[in-house]
Amino acid sequence: MKQFGLIGRNISYSFSKGYFADKFKNENIVGSAYDVFDLQQIQEVEKVFEIEGLKGFNVTIPYKQKIISYLDNLSPEAKEIGAVNTVLIQDGKKIGHNTDCFGFETSLQPLLKSNHTKALVLGYGGAAKAIIYVLNKLGIEFQIVSREKSYNRITYDDLNEAIIKTHHLIINCSPIGTFPNITSAPNIPYEFLTSDHLLYDLIYNPEVTQFIQNGLDKGATIKNGFEMLIQQAEKSWEIWNKVL
Repeated sequence: MKQFGLIGRNISYSFSKGYFADKFKNENIVGSAYDVFDLQQIQEVEKVFEIEGLKGFNVTIPYKQKIISYLDNLSPEAKEIGAVNTVLIQDGKKIGHNTDCFGFETSLQPLLKSNHTKALVLGYGGAAKAIIYVLNKLGIEFQIVSREKSYNRITYDDLNEAIIKTHHLIINCSPIGTFPNITSAPNIPYEFLTSDHLLYDLIYNPEVTQFIQNGLDKGATIKNGFEMLIQQAEKSWEIWNKVL
């Protein structure tokens, strides 16, 4: 049995197990299983590595950066991004990849318009690093917004009308608004949004987050993280199948 799975913390809600179960059934893929490995500490990944038949696994919050020290190699994208969401086990080596960047770029590009030249990136975790990689690739200027100010980041309190009106792409990379905290949203001045804005939320549960609803109320274009999730999952499967 070829074993795959997902590591993260408090991830019983995860989409991935059901997605791959359906994929295996619909595509008549036999001899493969996908399970959720809920780890309270990253050190517990050592037990995952001991699972018989393990060929690879996905990585989610909060381990996309912490997993790197447990790996033997990184793909060029994962190395540049500094975060891993897919691990391939090949010839005894643990190789980190990042398919979030592929999923995000694939789902974002059809929505981009000529005015989407500047972006606000809300949050600065492992997911945000993949988004920044794509924005750099597409030539879109960006400003990181986080709870703590640093040389390259502003805080939510720094946001004002001028910033919102000159950054027409706003991407929520934080977990704020994820089920069950569905009434929460990143603290930005939504009153300055217009129909020129594109709001992209990496969250997929709920389908319409409060962040997205606030955008809809102002006539903005919106997108949640579901398509990105599917695209990154399919890219992970493609990577794992290189050695099957």
